[in-house]
Amino acid sequence: MTSQPHSTVARRADHVAIAQFINKGELVLDVGCGDGQLMELLQSERGARTRGLEVEQAGVNRCVAKGLAVVQGNADADLPVYPDDAYDVAILSKTIQELARPKFVLDELSRIARRVIVSFRNYGHWRVRTALLTTGRIPNLGHDAGWWSDGARRPCTARDMAELAAEAGLTVAAATAVGGKPVAGKSLSRLNWTADELVFVLERKSQPSRG
Repeated sequence: MTSQPHSTVARRADHVAIAQFINKGELVLDVGCGDGQLMELLQSERGARTRGLEVEQAGVNRCVAKGLAVVQGNADADLPVYPDDAYDVAILSKTIQELARPKFVLDELSRIARRVIVSFRNYGHWRVRTALLTTGRIPNLGHDAGWWSDGARRPCTARDMAELAAEAGLTVAAATAVGGKPVAGKSLSRLNWTADELVFVLERKSQPSRG
């Protein structure tokens, strides 16, 4: 009798951090879902129902091959077609810093979902500050080949992201360093100094009015 092979794909640390905020049965939209690794994790370990939005055809093809529900689309342009309150949670996992219109996307997701979860690289981390002070250069945080190789990535800090969320009518309900424990949204100052990757759980400041 032969056993089924186990997946050799390593889980992304920010995916694991995001998963702890997802409840069983919730309907989740993964914006910029890539090959669907996060959707697989949320289905198998959190019992969530998932849908994906992915701009690259190769990513869409890989999701479809896995039996995942995904559509091809551009978050910077296509979110207005989604109805209000269509999802419990919308996720941007290391996606928001590469968007052309990050505020537009957050505005739309705050309408589409009750909660929005974002993971991002924090350029307020002490190593970045030290490098800027001592070398005058932005370090790669162990992730990037160099600033010129990252396309449109936008460097931002935890405070910057909280400010952007507020502009979109959202508040930071919870936050965690990737690999760390969740803290209240009001504890951002320490995370802005100590965490190189962060996950924010964003909630509406007020519920949308009903006609």
